[in-house]
Amino acid sequence: MKIRTATRQDHDDIQRVHLCAFPEGEGAIVAKLATDLLSGKTTPLTLSLVAETGGVVVGHVAFSPVAIDNSESCQGYILAPLGVKPEYQKCRIGTQLVEYGMQQLSAMRVNVVFVYGDPEYYRRFGFGAAAASQYTAPYRLEYPFAWQAIVLNACGLEKRPVGITCVASLRDPELW
Repeated sequence: MKIRTATRQDHDDIQRVHLCAFPEGEGAIVAKLATDLLSGKTTPLTLSLVAETGGVVVGHVAFSPVAIDNSESCQGYILAPLGVKPEYQKCRIGTQLVEYGMQQLSAMRVNVVFVYGDPEYYRRFGFGAAAASQYTAPYRLEYPFAWQAIVLNACGLEKRPVGITCVASLRDPELW
């Protein structure tokens, strides 16, 4: 398996990954998010990664920047979405995509990474509700227990909790 930075040429493959990785209905929403993040221009850049096996894209993850209220020195990202084709699930492809992305973000001196997902799954990477409790999610959460974060490099915010703002592609309350 090879992990590499996604390009616009991966649009259709990324869309297919998420369409088949998620249940009907949800797959279309997640696939649109993934491809919107791929084509969107963000500052700092969104980190979009694909996993290939035999030259075929079998997994995808995106990490997009978030603005942390009243803090220009604290840099954050949010992990969303993560998808692996069903026939390649339980082969550690999702794990490797997340770990590789987290290594890249740590090297970029990113301070905190957020995720809104299954606590059982994301706990293995060090995500937790305690770290996330210091930050207010951008929208009301249907599942508040799924709001998690991991601090990669401390940034010493004085006022807590602190709000975050996502890139345009994630500014849809239906995603939350």
